[in-house]
Amino acid sequence: MSGLVGTLRRAVNRALIAQVPRDHLQSDREFRRRRIVVAVTLVLGAILLGVSLRVRPGDPAFYVLTTLLAATWLAGGLISGPLHLGHIPFRDRLRRPVVTPLVIGLLLAAVFVAGAFVIRELPVLRDYVTVVLNYATYGNLLLVAIITVINGVAEEIFFRGGLYAALGRTYPVAISTAIYALATAATGNPMLLFAAIVVGWVLGLQRRASGGVLAPVITHITWSMTMLFALPLLVPA
Repeated sequence: MSGLVGTLRRAVNRALIAQVPRDHLQSDREFRRRRIVVAVTLVLGAILLGVSLRVRPGDPAFYVLTTLLAATWLAGGLISGPLHLGHIPFRDRLRRPVVTPLVIGLLLAAVFVAGAFVIRELPVLRDYVTVVLNYATYGNLLLVAIITVINGVAEEIFFRGGLYAALGRTYPVAISTAIYALATAATGNPMLLFAAIVVGWVLGLQRRASGGVLAPVITHITWSMTMLFALPLLVPA
């Protein structure tokens, strides 16, 4: 039992706590440029996010707006400056994080699925969840799934990529999570805001530990796709 606990503790430390060596220095000019690009992208992205989730489920405008949103996050992250995939230690070597972030995404999803059993009994909270789920229920599920994946990648390239790198070394996990939550607040949906805080914090820890965006991307996609297909079964629209 103690051996299992020790193994789990080491896995958590590698994935979320211990920081791998990295040399991602930026000049003052590059840093200022990154901050300007990030600020402009944040404003545009928040507006598109707020508008897209106020469109009637099934309306073709939803797919157009969410695609534009993904393009905005992606462009902002890439234009802001160099990004890195990152590494985590595994058997005394540094490797690209793949399996560990996948497991973390599934564990996060399991927590939210457990919470869904409580939420569906509370009409006030259930209504906020069904507002989002209606886009999958009354829209084209395949298109929604594709857009979910694309937006997951784009959000991580921007929030845990360009934005995180623009914050410097003072509390980047906390600040990037707060900004991610504020951008999500544009939807006016407190359940999405709660998810952004919880998931954003875990993704920020992964970014700090690995030094790159690959781990957050995999965890985000795993979590969001599980939510897309599991929640409609637990919280009827």
